[in-house]
Amino acid sequence: MPSVKVLEEKKQMVADVAGKLKKASAGVLVDYQGINVEQDTKMRKELREAGVDYFVFKNTLSRLAVKDAGFDGLLPVLEKGMTAIAVSENDPVAPAKILASYADKIETFNIKAGFVDGMVIDVGGVSQLATLPSKEELVAKVLGSLQAPIYGLVNVLNGNLRGLACVLQAIHDKKAAE
Repeated sequence: MPSVKVLEEKKQMVADVAGKLKKASAGVLVDYQGINVEQDTKMRKELREAGVDYFVFKNTLSRLAVKDAGFDGLLPVLEKGMTAIAVSENDPVAPAKILASYADKIETFNIKAGFVDGMVIDVGGVSQLATLPSKEELVAKVLGSLQAPIYGLVNVLNGNLRGLACVLQAIHDKKAAE
């Protein structure tokens, strides 16, 4: 029988993970079996740099946290295998993109499921999410499309001024030649 102190620590851990899941805009659950230490270290570094929390948690405790967070659709993937969870509060694409790249490289590293904005998604949904451009890329594309008409207007206005300058220069050269 576990002591009261150990039970309280586990309850606190479950509450912490449930809090992270509730705050997250997206998350991905993976079976991390078969990843070596070097690959795991590199992957964790990439996830950290992208602002993604990545943690390994016992499946029994994960089930409690997932249930508490309201993601009951994730319970079947926590029945077997070793599960790690990656969650991001800001960028919903980052965990899927990074973990999908490792799932492509490592044969035994598999994506189990995920969630986006409170909705549970399957492996196919995570794969589709991984193919989306990042938030920064989307912002850059929107800004580029907003700036394109302005650059066009500037070029048209400059074209008229250039034409006027050429005409005035031609008139000046003609008068100077006479």
